[in-house]
Amino acid sequence: MRRKASLILLAFAVFFTAMSPLMRWYAFPRLAKIPPSQYQDAVLEAQNPTLIDYGSMTAKKVDKVTIVQTLKGNVEASEEVERSADRDVVVWDALSYVQDADGKMVSKIPERYIFDAHSQEPVNAKGEMVDGDPVKRQGIEFKWPFLTEKRDYEYFDAQARITRPIHYKGEQKFRGVDVYYFEQTIPWTKVPFPKTMPVKGVTAESLAKTGTTRWYTTVRKFWVEPTTGAPVYGEEIQRNELRGGTLLGDRDKVTVFSGHVKMREDYIKNTVDLVKSQRVLVLLMTSYLPWGFLGLGLLLLALSLWLEARSRRPGDPEPTAAPEPEPVNA
Repeated sequence: MRRKASLILLAFAVFFTAMSPLMRWYAFPRLAKIPPSQYQDAVLEAQNPTLIDYGSMTAKKVDKVTIVQTLKGNVEASEEVERSADRDVVVWDALSYVQDADGKMVSKIPERYIFDAHSQEPVNAKGEMVDGDPVKRQGIEFKWPFLTEKRDYEYFDAQARITRPIHYKGEQKFRGVDVYYFEQTIPWTKVPFPKTMPVKGVTAESLAKTGTTRWYTTVRKFWVEPTTGAPVYGEEIQRNELRGGTLLGDRDKVTVFSGHVKMREDYIKNTVDLVKSQRVLVLLMTSYLPWGFLGLGLLLLALSLWLEARSRRPGDPEPTAAPEPEPVNA
């Protein structure tokens, strides 16, 4: 009976030991993915920035500028792309809406970002755009891959429509969470005018006809939780200028926007709490279950060997054969 039990335990030991690497290296890359219907938003603010007044074409200090960023998963569009891409795809319809302290619209830039649900690599497909202009992204945007590495990544800048390295700068602690800090600098770059302007009758086309151009530079900072690849906080030190052309008269340039944009405090807390909960799910597949299965497998193996050893009972005396009966003489 002990030998039978030891064989059963041995079978379970082999099963759980084999499940350990399978969970980490086979199941996790296939099960960990961004849901196609995900929705999230964030509010960022720049306190006391410089903002252009298009009525007088002059720059002035204002109390604050608010940027509302939304990411909405488009399930129908992702299913359409998946049929041709033959992999799990997420389509995010993003909107960056900028308003001044009085709630008046400064600009709004829509995006469609298409990426692999598992690796977060961009998927170049029909419909990919920034502000109505078709783009072909290279590099990540908004989110880092699961199990982010300590290295530089290629990051897409939506305003400039270019990809540049975002540099790993080290490990830090942010609100009790271990994070990787990344930083990217986009040097002064000529960028398109937004399709939607805050002044009625003024369009990107009419501004372009004056010969005036728009230029942009930014220092982008992200604090990323490496297990989930989700940023828990972000900042930008950004400047926009109008240069040359008849629109500015005898001036060489006018500041469109200059400010230090930071995530609003209430959204920091919500983001940190959300990332903490998602981190547990990722660790379950990458650490807790694989190591748990391995430990359970080794325990069952030891128990199986112990029962096998007990079943042999080497200290017991060997059974003696019963003596054969002697013949009886008549």
